[in-house]
Amino acid sequence: PVLPEIMVPLVALKAEFDRVAAMIARTADAVAAEKGARPDYIVGTMIELPRAALQADRIAEGAAFFSFGTNDLTQTTFGLSRDDAAGFLHAYTAGGILPSDPFVTLDVDGVGELIEIAVDRGRSTRPDIKLGICGEHGGDPATIGFCEGIGLDYVSCSPFRVPIARLAAAQASLKAGAA
Repeated sequence: PVLPEIMVPLVALKAEFDRVAAMIARTADAVAAEKGARPDYIVGTMIELPRAALQADRIAEGAAFFSFGTNDLTQTTFGLSRDDAAGFLHAYTAGGILPSDPFVTLDVDGVGELIEIAVDRGRSTRPDIKLGICGEHGGDPATIGFCEGIGLDYVSCSPFRVPIARLAAAQASLKAGAA
């Protein structure tokens, strides 16, 4: 059975996650006292900050899953606002400074490396941790190929990108199976 997930956003420190997870547990205990049954759930976090990616082994001590918030992780890794960057990123891609807009296709050399570090560190603490990404990158075929390559469990994206994401996920899975 799939348990409901409660996601703690924007964690930078294990202590932050632990504090919020304890609040969630106290709330579940209060529900149990009132209703006679404790709700089943798992608690995880969205990895949106470089520090969280680097501390993933510690955060995974309490987190049952990580969802990589790639939009925010890209912003915080590059130190850019998506809104402000729209005015100059085209010059970066046209001039060959960046191969593509990092808010469209995941920057695997920087943001992707942070995700890989978090995956490795998270799994070193909790081998069964559920891992995925959410955000617009989840609908980008190149990003989906990267996610398949590092063994993420799922991608999530906006509804209009789901058909493309499904096709790209199937292609990435077939390619990985052929290798």
